[in-house]
Amino acid sequence: MATADHRTAPPDRTAAQAVVDVLAAAGVRRCYTVPGESFLELADAIDRHPAMRLISTRHENGAGFMAEADAKLTGVPAVAAATRGPGAANLAVGVHTAMQDSTPMIVFLGQAETERLGREAFQEVDLTAFYAPITKWSTTVHRADRLAEVTAEAIRVARSGRPGPVAIAVPGDLFGTPVAAGRTPRPPAPSRPPLGEAERDRLAAWLTRAVRPVIIAGGGARSARGDLVRVAERFGAGVYAAWRRQDVFPNDHPLYLGHLGLGTPPATLAALEEADAVLVVGCRLSETTTQGYRLPDTTRARVARIDIDPGRPGSHVDLWSSVVADAGVALGELAEAPFQAPYRDWSTARRTWVESATVPEETEAHGGPGMHPWQVVAGMREALPEDAIVTNDAGNFASFLHRGWWFRHPGTQLAPTSGAMGYAVPAAVAAKVAAPERTVVAVAGDGGALMTGQEVETAVREGAAITIVVFQNGLYGTIAMHQAREMGRLAGTRIGGPLDLAGWARALGARGATVRTGEELVKALGEAVGADLPTLVDVRTDPEVISPVATLSELLEAPR
Repeated sequence: MATADHRTAPPDRTAAQAVVDVLAAAGVRRCYTVPGESFLELADAIDRHPAMRLISTRHENGAGFMAEADAKLTGVPAVAAATRGPGAANLAVGVHTAMQDSTPMIVFLGQAETERLGREAFQEVDLTAFYAPITKWSTTVHRADRLAEVTAEAIRVARSGRPGPVAIAVPGDLFGTPVAAGRTPRPPAPSRPPLGEAERDRLAAWLTRAVRPVIIAGGGARSARGDLVRVAERFGAGVYAAWRRQDVFPNDHPLYLGHLGLGTPPATLAALEEADAVLVVGCRLSETTTQGYRLPDTTRARVARIDIDPGRPGSHVDLWSSVVADAGVALGELAEAPFQAPYRDWSTARRTWVESATVPEETEAHGGPGMHPWQVVAGMREALPEDAIVTNDAGNFASFLHRGWWFRHPGTQLAPTSGAMGYAVPAAVAAKVAAPERTVVAVAGDGGALMTGQEVETAVREGAAITIVVFQNGLYGTIAMHQAREMGRLAGTRIGGPLDLAGWARALGARGATVRTGEELVKALGEAVGADLPTLVDVRTDPEVISPVATLSELLEAPR
């Protein structure tokens, strides 16, 4: 257990107060929760601690997404707390998101009292077993005097190696138990292993000799954006952003070649398919990033991977080199390597991506029953600041956002690689709480917005003046697209409407606007950015436009 760097703690404290002292000493600042009876003292201790903030949400799902987004943005773990079976079940979606997105999170799960454990007590579930598959470490603490120690270890585990969530189940009678005065354990800073000179020069020489070197950059490289640019320029390498990591490299840089997401245009993938050297940095080579475990193509290219996690070597890829190192440290080393590659012309590949990411002119004259999704993205680009934090939900609307919104600045994208619906609104609330000086914009479909949109009230209560853009088309669009393409008919994906979402937002204390044209959208967004309340902009979009390359009718009528 971590015991380094101790600080003297005040006497006469409860186990909950000892836990909160550990959290605060480690730099943890916020806890997101729906309060429950099994952790009353923990919520009280957080609320009373001068360095911490307790944020009560409307649903545990929202609390989980908020804690994940907070940590993803700041790099510091946040706390999510829930009670027993129902609360823990609701919270699980956000915890799974943190696991797949490599986001540090500390999860406290209130449990039945010690004397009642194992008797199928009220709302009792084996929380350690429940959370084991979706966390780095899951444990139950049975002694109050061990809670501070276990909390310090949880923080260490959450931040070390590949970051992720840790769950601590605590019987309800422990938090209020007095514990002896002692020292507050403070977990050590996580290790950041370097490449080393020999490995650095080996990789640098390989990149220098390559004819068409390409870099795939994931979330592990986010903290070293400047060094990533320097490496790309030094070795003349084209750069692809991993799935929903589009802010890892400036999209307006001439070496940026695109986003490896869902529905990536085949022409955009050509440079990766033709590469003879592929350097994967801080990326776990997920199904989406690899386009169905198809790329990189090791029959054409040598593939090297730099990642802090030795347990995720990209098992489907025959790696020429796999180095366990911190991606940010490694990029800094490579940027200083005594090698300089010749100029390589990526203008054709770059132009191909730019064309795919440019709003088509023909959409300006769209005559459907609602706005074309491309028109919505065009309005966002006109009205919103380039450095806004954009949180995006799951859904087919996101295909247009991923293509059309250019991430020019660092720390501007919060999106779940897990593909969880309902992420955008809670994530935006947390981002605005963590960075109140930033413009924060949530982008969602009507399906995702109505899953967690009640957190608009949380935004109002916490003074988080976010902007929410809802593409309302009355469909679960992604599944409707799959049904139309595979089945030739729809089942259960028409969700009704149009609904007065702007009125719903106003009922929750926020501002609301309904728009049907580009001009109305630009006006509403401009007003929202300057408002002192959250604003929901309900954009009525055409359900026929199901993706950037197809209409719903075309898919339904296509021969099978």
